[in-house]
Amino acid sequence: MAGQDLLHTQPRPMHWLATATALSAVVAGASFVQPPDATATTARSTAAGRHSAAPDPGKVTFPVTCGPNRPEVVKRASGDLDADGTTETVAVVRCHSDTGTPPSGVYVLARPTDPQAAPRIVATLVAPAQQLSVRSLAVENGVISAALLGYSDLNVPRCCPDVHKSVKWQWRDGKFIQSELPAAASTTGV
Repeated sequence: MAGQDLLHTQPRPMHWLATATALSAVVAGASFVQPPDATATTARSTAAGRHSAAPDPGKVTFPVTCGPNRPEVVKRASGDLDADGTTETVAVVRCHSDTGTPPSGVYVLARPTDPQAAPRIVATLVAPAQQLSVRSLAVENGVISAALLGYSDLNVPRCCPDVHKSVKWQWRDGKFIQSELPAAASTTGV
């Protein structure tokens, strides 16, 4: 037996193909698994800015008191609002209700510095205490726009807002500046 070749120790083409396939699968799988703090450092991504995923409003505790009901995010829009290369989220939050239209809060969220932390509220554009509801919300080219509904006085039924206005917010001089869009602004009687 000393001079006999051991057939099972001779590499065959099928052996090399199976080895190459297995190695390719391991390398491909490893490219999807990265540590949470991994970042790309190519010249292109640095030049393009620090675009990031939009903050998730589902992870935020909003300053909205709802009693036995729960607050819910009813609208959201995202974009780079302050031209710093990161994405912010604008969230419309109100108390859950099966009837009526509870007042809304409009909040701007930013990513936290700690990737394990919840997004942080960096601005309140509309507080629930203002007794306004948000009919529409959009973010385009760093401008937040919304259609707001409200009431001219306490005698107006809460089902039927009689004040309608369109507003926008833009980041200027370190804060959000609100302006009303005149064409859509109107107060109509019932």
